[in-house]
Amino acid sequence: MALTTRQRRSSPPDLQTAPPPSPYSKVDKPENPAGDQRLGWVLPLVSLAVLRYMSASSNIIHDCDEVFNYWEPLHFLLYNTGFQTWEYSSQFALRSYLYIIFHKLVGLPASWWFGEEKVRVFYAVRIFLGILSVIADAALVVALSRKYGKRLASYTLAMLCLASGCFFASTSFLPSSFSMYAMSLSSALYLFEKPAAAVLSAATGVILGWPFSVLAFLPLTIFSLKKRFYHAFLSGVITSLFLVALSAVVDQYYYGKWTSSILNLLIYNVFGGGESHLYGTEGQLFYLKNGFNNFNFCFILALLFIAILPIVKKKYAPDLLVIISPVYIWLAFMSLQPHKEERFLYPIYPLICVSASAVIESLPDLFRDKYNPNDPSLLVTIAKAVRPLVLGLILCASHSRTFSLINGYSAPVEIYKHLEHYDDVGEGSVVCVGSEWHRFPSSFFVPDYIREVRWIDDGFRGLLPLPFNVTLGGTSAAPPYFNNKNQATDQQYLQDIAKCTFFVELHLERPYIPRGSDLNTWEVMAAMHYMDREMSPPKYRSFFIPYLWQQNNVFGLYKLLKRISKS
Repeated sequence: MALTTRQRRSSPPDLQTAPPPSPYSKVDKPENPAGDQRLGWVLPLVSLAVLRYMSASSNIIHDCDEVFNYWEPLHFLLYNTGFQTWEYSSQFALRSYLYIIFHKLVGLPASWWFGEEKVRVFYAVRIFLGILSVIADAALVVALSRKYGKRLASYTLAMLCLASGCFFASTSFLPSSFSMYAMSLSSALYLFEKPAAAVLSAATGVILGWPFSVLAFLPLTIFSLKKRFYHAFLSGVITSLFLVALSAVVDQYYYGKWTSSILNLLIYNVFGGGESHLYGTEGQLFYLKNGFNNFNFCFILALLFIAILPIVKKKYAPDLLVIISPVYIWLAFMSLQPHKEERFLYPIYPLICVSASAVIESLPDLFRDKYNPNDPSLLVTIAKAVRPLVLGLILCASHSRTFSLINGYSAPVEIYKHLEHYDDVGEGSVVCVGSEWHRFPSSFFVPDYIREVRWIDDGFRGLLPLPFNVTLGGTSAAPPYFNNKNQATDQQYLQDIAKCTFFVELHLERPYIPRGSDLNTWEVMAAMHYMDREMSPPKYRSFFIPYLWQQNNVFGLYKLLKRISKS
């Protein structure tokens, strides 16, 4: 009998013992929960830079407050001429010169470089504003990409680029726009897990920009303190004290006395001294209507984020909810105020884009089986296909709104540019403006051969801006003709119209006869179409619809007139 040796069978490869796994740590946790490719810095920076340059070069001026409270003081600091409002009287000192000085850092070198071409200085400052917007919004997009994935970041980027509200607000010379930049940047820093830097940015936006925006920054600040209290608290306190002290020093230099414009503004508007209702009141639905005009369906979707939160809570709470919550807080607070203006919503404009993008990105989640993340149902497939369609509709409507505003209302900015071609009239010329004073684009558009711009009495009984009075002290003056009751003064109107060399007037189809219709006195030097808001249907004037926009809207003529010399 043959002897056999019993051999042990080898284990199959898939049953072989594997080495023990290494302990799990935070380092192994994926930083991108969405699992898709992230957006880098290049695409957001380039895309936003192109659109912000387009905004800087084509944006209209939406609010006379931008001209008279910011462009005119800057013009005075650069050229020693410009209009002053009662808020800049040293008697009231409601506006901080620190905000103006910040922009003078760009305006002064530009004035040296471009010499007498003041219009180029205007656009140089606008480009600077656009650069600030590019940096802040690009940081927000990249932060969203790292935290929530490429899709949400891409949707937000598209809306930040093309949404009408962001397009116009990004290059407006207003403290609320500066607070908007700070909101984007502080939100980005919060998502980057840099709470101290987020609080620093928030404090800068509130103190250097718009003090009332503190309410919008409150959620982000509170949660930043919860994440890293000591560093965030120290950052906020040091930044606030430094900027408040710097503002007081700058205001002392310009107003000629120790005062705090920040405190004066708060006292005037909050603690019983304010009478903002003197400058107009609006109904409770003003901001809802305005939000739809500037963001169309994007605004509606942004408001729906809170409704879908129970479904997407695991994906977006708490950080994205912290970022978006100011939309609801700010809308509710501002809607309760009697005096309402479009620019008051600027600080939350980027957050509207983020909120709407989150809703669009989450559309499939509304139909997906929560126990099966890879649910291949028909509704989920349709929802995925609908996402780009919804985004495309929003972007098309946004472009339509932007096109309508730029082409319908750009005449006031463009008509003043024609003044530079008529310097042959000689030094000491006078430009007169009647009812169109509130569309004056600033002294940057008035050539040096023009001695002054004067207002003509066309029935307005409120207080108008008057030139800075150098003989009384310039910025430190407290002219007796200024008051905080919006009451007109005799000095604001030119009584002798015969002194007018040029006249700027809007001619509309109205029962009254415009001053410039007298062809024996005035000759037309330039005329541009201007949309008649009252006579144009809302659906056609608000959004550009090819062919129908020109056919259904009514246009007047914005004219630059020159007095006919009597020989």
